[in-house]
Amino acid sequence: MGFDPVYQASAQEVGRKLVAHNYDLVYGGGSVGLMGVVADEVLSLKGQVTGVITEKLLALEVGHNGLKQLHLVNTMHERKALMAQLSDGFIALPGGIGTLEEITEITTWLHLGYHQKPCGILNIAGYYDAFITFLERMVNQGFLGAKSRNLIIIESNIDDLLAKMSLNN
Repeated sequence: MGFDPVYQASAQEVGRKLVAHNYDLVYGGGSVGLMGVVADEVLSLKGQVTGVITEKLLALEVGHNGLKQLHLVNTMHERKALMAQLSDGFIALPGGIGTLEEITEITTWLHLGYHQKPCGILNIAGYYDAFITFLERMVNQGFLGAKSRNLIIIESNIDDLLAKMSLNN
């Protein structure tokens, strides 16, 4: 959840905004972390939630018990591929190394033309500021083109992020 309560409050707001815009949630199927909070909020507002989880994670008892749609897969690769297939866009909230890996991988897929779905980061309380600085360093040092850098839409407000991702039209 992180140490600052603003993360959890923001995750709840994301859930409310998804339901308000009639968006379904597709996520990793867990009951823990900020995405578990988003899922709980969407479910509490009678929104649609689809989870995709590996057998290993389910065995570790981190699966969300309240989901009507929970896809069980064997590997993390299968999990990410199915989530990508089922989703219309991707938003990363503050998280750990897996979150960072997932948003960079799905943005790489966009860069390579494997999909044309928007990729966003919700930069709550400046959580991703160092990552944003690193992206700019990649551009400034010639390892990432500015066009590729701009494939990741970054906002600190969920309304602004959804608007830039064109998910609220």
